[in-house]
Amino acid sequence: MHKFDEMYEQLPYSGAAIRQHYKRYDQWLAKQPGEVMRSRREEAELIFRRVGITFAVYGAKDEDGSGTERLIPFDLLPRIIPAHEWDSMEKGLVQRVTALNRFLHDVYHDQEIIKAGIIPAEQILNNAQFRPEMMGVNVPHNVYSNIAGIDIVRAPDAQGNGEYYVLEDNLRVPSGVSYMLENRKMMMRLFPELFNQNRIAPVAHYPDLLLETLRASAPPATAEPTVVVLTPGMYNSAYFEHAFLAQQMGIELVEGQDLFVKDDFVYMRTTRGPKRVDVIYRRVDDDFLDPDVFRSTSTLGTAGLMRAYSAGNVVICNAVGTGVADDKSIYPYVPKMIEFYLGEKPILKNVPTYMCRNKDELQYTLDNMKDLVVKEVHGAGGYGMLIGPAATQAEIEDFKKAVIAKPDGYIAQPTLSLSTSPTFVDAGIAPRHIDLRPFVLSGKEVQMVPGGLTRVALKEGSLVVNSSQGGGTKDTWILEAERAPKAQSQSQSQSQSPSASA
Repeated sequence: MHKFDEMYEQLPYSGAAIRQHYKRYDQWLAKQPGEVMRSRREEAELIFRRVGITFAVYGAKDEDGSGTERLIPFDLLPRIIPAHEWDSMEKGLVQRVTALNRFLHDVYHDQEIIKAGIIPAEQILNNAQFRPEMMGVNVPHNVYSNIAGIDIVRAPDAQGNGEYYVLEDNLRVPSGVSYMLENRKMMMRLFPELFNQNRIAPVAHYPDLLLETLRASAPPATAEPTVVVLTPGMYNSAYFEHAFLAQQMGIELVEGQDLFVKDDFVYMRTTRGPKRVDVIYRRVDDDFLDPDVFRSTSTLGTAGLMRAYSAGNVVICNAVGTGVADDKSIYPYVPKMIEFYLGEKPILKNVPTYMCRNKDELQYTLDNMKDLVVKEVHGAGGYGMLIGPAATQAEIEDFKKAVIAKPDGYIAQPTLSLSTSPTFVDAGIAPRHIDLRPFVLSGKEVQMVPGGLTRVALKEGSLVVNSSQGGGTKDTWILEAERAPKAQSQSQSQSQSPSASA
């Protein structure tokens, strides 16, 4: 199987040529003593622990029986992407998210894509993430997923060149952007000289763009909208991120019990009395948002919230019901959505996908499971999946039984040889598999910061990058094109001053 490394033109690393956009970094890295890099790694870990950048691991227990809070391991070596590759990826992301939002509006209104016979009706209407309560509900700018996290991988083509693919669309409550921001801050703190030597596009303005996107989504008559972040609470695995983003945007972090609905308006309890809320950036799943409509036992949401939402008196970002578009059983249809709604060819490719609900594709999956990645359509976080080449015969046989019992609950894909990136591990610098999650913001316009969260599978040979399964993260550098060097470099140094962001 071909392999593709982001920095080196071939594996193993010893003696391999360096790709052009990594050359300046490689010259710097060659001068760094191993003990200095190790001490920098320890410093990073100490700072992350002090700041409280942790995530909870559900089901995992420490020796004393308590739940575990873990640091996501941070890798010191950045992943670098040249300007021309990012420009193409950005266009592809804007195109894809625009089409997905058009699809969501269509699904909850005229359902033209069903009438055109492009997606079978039952694939949508019987989907667990389809919310009939959203039929006919209008949302600002027809945008359902204001914050999308699109997972992108690179794999070698037949010639061994790297090609980008979309692995997954996360349109409900995508997480990880806080690590993108904190990783950059950490790199600037540990290695300020790198930001003087390299023209790295800044990402620190993401919270400003996010707040701008949320404010632009407010009900039309609202002059100064009140925006809040709704969290399930401190025991949620991404609680650090919820608190971090609220603090960065300068808005309130609330739980369901801090809100109440009166006369179809939402209010927040404050020490100075009730304050009306216009936009809720929710980090709570649909099922738990409103006990009057969804799960009646939920204590995480607010009773009457859907009533206020349907009346247009509050905006929920992302909209209720977005999950029907990021379900893995809908993913294979996204290229057709792009052609149907936009009349364009997809810029970013899907990974070839077999839908086990189709008899022929089910048989192919069962016959070739040892070579495929098989995923539950509702699975997330690296769970509910089988990586055929890494599985035992017994695991494959068990998974076959599960797929045969519920074929429409599974898809299968070829095992991609994900690109590797040099990673600082105990034994030194070694290749580890990576992916990338850029964050796409949609309001009046679609915009994003140049970069994203690069996740890295720290176990040698592993293809699972999820933090819940032992993955780590690294800073993602988008190199800016060399133009107007003097004026540009000055603004760059100001926007990325290490002292300002440390």
